[in-house]
Amino acid sequence: MQARCPALFISAMASGQGKTTVTAALARYHRNQGRKVRVFKTGPDYLDPQILQIASGAPVEPLDLWMAGEEYCRDQLYRAAREADLILIEGAMGLLDGEPSSADLAARFNLPVAVVINAKGMAQTTAAVAYGLANYRRDFQCVGIIANALGSERHLSLIAESLPSQVPLLAGIFRDDAIALPERHLGLVQPYEQQGLEQRLDQAAAAIAHTPLANLPAAATFKPALMPAVRPMLTGVRIAVARDAAFSFIYAANLRLLQEMGAEVLFFSPLEDSEPPPADALWLPGGYPELHAERLSANQAMKAALKRFYMDGRPMLAECGGMLYAQETLTDQQDRIFAMAGLIPGAGEMRAKRGCQGMQTAPLPEGDVRAHAHHHSRSHGTLPPIAYGRRQRHPAPGEVIVRSKGLTATYLHLFFPSNPGAVANLFRPGATEA
Repeated sequence: MQARCPALFISAMASGQGKTTVTAALARYHRNQGRKVRVFKTGPDYLDPQILQIASGAPVEPLDLWMAGEEYCRDQLYRAAREADLILIEGAMGLLDGEPSSADLAARFNLPVAVVINAKGMAQTTAAVAYGLANYRRDFQCVGIIANALGSERHLSLIAESLPSQVPLLAGIFRDDAIALPERHLGLVQPYEQQGLEQRLDQAAAAIAHTPLANLPAAATFKPALMPAVRPMLTGVRIAVARDAAFSFIYAANLRLLQEMGAEVLFFSPLEDSEPPPADALWLPGGYPELHAERLSANQAMKAALKRFYMDGRPMLAECGGMLYAQETLTDQQDRIFAMAGLIPGAGEMRAKRGCQGMQTAPLPEGDVRAHAHHHSRSHGTLPPIAYGRRQRHPAPGEVIVRSKGLTATYLHLFFPSNPGAVANLFRPGATEA
């Protein structure tokens, strides 16, 4: 049975145009009107969804045709359409960037697209950019643009007067520090670190309240997906998951899959706790250990407990920031060196600009798992890799994957639903290779 729900895809001409601010403003505006809003984020992202979840009051899931697959995306949209009053999807980078791109996703599910254009430093040229984006391809509908970072009413008028009739101006948003979302390396500053985020979101909602953008978009049609049933491959397995200010890059879809497979998920804090809860397996996800390296280093009890867990040979997964923590040392942005958990050899080192990002497949012994890399650090003196990530469209070897006892460590962030069987074997005691 099909489901219908108003939906809008928020894309842009490039990164840094204000997609998240606009999407959050829309989500907060409609939530304040009493509507149930579901928001999705295109591509791999942990930071924007945290903001969007607060704006909408509901969990934010990733949608990506390569990482998650078409049927997974179809299933998520269909489930949302059955319960929500509005679906919003925030794109990644520019509208046409990547393979698959935001335009590909919008075309595949017949989603109307609104394009955010940061118009600082241009006026009538905005119309040319808008026309090009709207007409470069014919397989999706561009319903208009949002002109962002405007300097004055005159600036707004020049853009509005120059736009062709088939690409209307949905909203003009003026430059305003009161609604801007702060950033750092890797992306937006996490919500718990921001002062007055709720007020920023309400002010952003007010900024678009009296524009055509605030009108509910037309209803789109969503079809059910053909998803295989989740098998109970982790029944009775207790998995301890690090989750705190240092380790917060966790897809809700990953946790949900573990629980659907029968696992009991137990959270702990490497910053605050003295040891993980009693568990059969352990997951150290990514995050910002470099911002909390001194406290992580000082928590000797936790490091000793993790060492015992590792020496027992129980399954462990350490991703990106989790891998940095599992190694011997970490050098932060101020060139200070801190002792980490020392489960495996390696010295992590933060870098100011250069890093790695992009989609890769993790060829684990348990099976291929879709993943992505996004980091501004490097590691020296690590173990010999058991495999390298396979880049989506480049022949060069990707991120290293190392394994020692039951620990699998890599810079890659895994998307568990892409291969539930492999993930189950990764966490199931006795299933991983020594």
